[in-house]
Amino acid sequence: MTALIRKAALTAVGAAFVGGALAGPATAMAAPAPNAVKATSVSADRKAGGERELNIRYEAQPNFFYCGPAATRNALTALDKDLSQDDLARQMGTTEAGTDSAVDITRALNKQTREGTYRTIEISAPRADDAQTDKLREDVVKAVDSGRAVVANIAGTATDTDGGTHSFEGGHYLSVVGYRDNGDTVKIADSANPDQASYWMTTEAMADWIATRGYSA
Repeated sequence: MTALIRKAALTAVGAAFVGGALAGPATAMAAPAPNAVKATSVSADRKAGGERELNIRYEAQPNFFYCGPAATRNALTALDKDLSQDDLARQMGTTEAGTDSAVDITRALNKQTREGTYRTIEISAPRADDAQTDKLREDVVKAVDSGRAVVANIAGTATDTDGGTHSFEGGHYLSVVGYRDNGDTVKIADSANPDQASYWMTTEAMADWIATRGYSA
């Protein structure tokens, strides 16, 4: 593991959502939502125009530091695997300081699938270049087409396709559960706030959000 895939520390350090969704200290974030279920089917739904979405059983994180276990758990439901966030937190060594890196996410995903199914990809620079953006697009399309979600370690602020701003200056983990426009836009499942459980973002913006960190695909 390199220093470039850095710790996703307290999920919402400096977090602030535009539009009144979330603002304030990290301890005010992400109330438990044990019954927040988005779908019961886990098959991938292919649509015309280069679009595909995975049906996942969404669950919000119960505290400010469980974004890694929550994102991993949501991703695994696409493969019809139901693990608790507590079980995954133990596997990944999650503490109140967060989950160290995408490497820990990849290890947990491979434990529940097959060794080598997932791998960790770094985007080491402060911003993703064209090749790294193309690689992310390719990895998301390949994973989703095979029925698997991608888990990304992000940091900073990004804007979704509806103009909503999502800010996680201290780091955060998200699941990427679909794509459209042949992969130019990706669908995100975000465990931080069940009122904003999913949104779309351009792959270019997503790659820049991952920059200095990494993702599991």
